[in-house]
Amino acid sequence: MISPEIIRRYPFFAGLNHEQIVKLAQSASELSVDTGHVFFHEGDELCCFHLVLEGAVAIVIPVPAKSAAGDIAGQLTGDYTAEDLTISTVGTGDIFSWSALVPPYLATAGARAIMPSLVIALDCQKLLKEFESDCRFGYLMMQKAAQISRDRLRDLRIESLAELAG
Repeated sequence: MISPEIIRRYPFFAGLNHEQIVKLAQSASELSVDTGHVFFHEGDELCCFHLVLEGAVAIVIPVPAKSAAGDIAGQLTGDYTAEDLTISTVGTGDIFSWSALVPPYLATAGARAIMPSLVIALDCQKLLKEFESDCRFGYLMMQKAAQISRDRLRDLRIESLAELAG
């Protein structure tokens, strides 16, 4: 558990009442990581979502390495060398791994610390049980998850256009 006051500081949690903030704090733990720490890869099962307190985290998707560009068979079978493409960078006050709140609870991208970082991990198993008993809490959190999803799609579109432009 962390202090509810830590969570209350961040705009992502605006609109939640004191009891809901306390429930978030009770499901939370701090995690300090070094540069290069991989939180998870695309497709991994997620148990928590994260709030960045300090530092920065790259949201990445695997793409075929430039050396594999002509290897169509390898790309079709998944037997190729991949490299991470950063589609977004999140920093202080930002949320990542929001898909831990949404079935099937799988990472839609990977996450890697790009500098020493301090994050809060919020246990989604505990939170999902709370959402069942407090539907308003669940609704507000799902609404916030949808906003993050919208923002990530926008970031991916911008990154894709930048890649095409060259």
